[in-house]
Amino acid sequence: MERIAVVGLGNISVRHRRNLKHLYPSASIYAMSASGQAAAADINDCDALVSSVEELIQHRIEFAIIASPATLHAAHAIPLIKAGIPVLIEKPLAASLADCEAIQVASHEHNTPVAVGYCLRYLPSAMLMKDLLTEQKVGRCYHVQVETGQYLPDWRPSKDFRHSVSARAELGGGVLLELSHEFDYIQWLFGPLQVKYASLSSSEELGLSVEDMADIILGDKTGAIATVHLDFLQRKAHRKCRVIGSEGTLEWDLIQNSVSLSSANGTEVIHCEPDWDKNQMYLGMIADFVNLIQGAKHHCISIDDATRTVALIEAIKAYSHHR
Repeated sequence: MERIAVVGLGNISVRHRRNLKHLYPSASIYAMSASGQAAAADINDCDALVSSVEELIQHRIEFAIIASPATLHAAHAIPLIKAGIPVLIEKPLAASLADCEAIQVASHEHNTPVAVGYCLRYLPSAMLMKDLLTEQKVGRCYHVQVETGQYLPDWRPSKDFRHSVSARAELGGGVLLELSHEFDYIQWLFGPLQVKYASLSSSEELGLSVEDMADIILGDKTGAIATVHLDFLQRKAHRKCRVIGSEGTLEWDLIQNSVSLSSANGTEVIHCEPDWDKNQMYLGMIADFVNLIQGAKHHCISIDDATRTVALIEAIKAYSHHR
């Protein structure tokens, strides 16, 4: 790879540019702000700053990572897709189902590789959970409990949280889209889910115009139930998934990168690697995307999967607004 672009100048773009320089030391890295305006400060790991997607196309980049706000993903990705330039789009695919479908159509019409950056699937404990559930290690699944929370002001301490993408509806903020990883992995592990109940709220503590807490009940065609709690409020970061089955219970701690199995024979820690370098998820995701581009075996998150995630989020919002 000789010419690669990252669209957007936020925190995640800094990581992507650094990782691209690590993976492809001789490549030229092009950067573009989400607005197309000039950057306010020097940009690390950047060989050229451009002001438009059209410029990127003229530079004949070999692929691009779209790391702009979710509401701008379609506007940034579709011209590249039409030009035959593969794009890895940061999660979520887009902020609306309509934008997801527009990206989907462009990719199919132009046969351009597109993948979505749900990096948690590259966590070793995530891959283990997938294998254990495929092997029906806990038998028939009855219930899934998902709980994720972290205090929003602590996410980016150097920035006023009220001005962050996470807090602004016009940029795709709120817990549903910001924490859409949970809706991606739960449907990856268990298949399509339908909304049974949803409650969205905004606390007085943060005073946001978007939801900072969500409680949801989902169901599948087998009768299994999943409860999902998401928030921007927990002072200590928490990210866990618990699967109750006929033969035992799986406990997955995504922060500790651990999986344990409880059964009639006791509790066994199957995997525990809390010090694993989580940047390996992002490196693995980029390397996997290059495999997709080159027609090799890959595990990339497809547009179809990512669209299903946004469709579920829209169904949750619709339920909450009409109940």
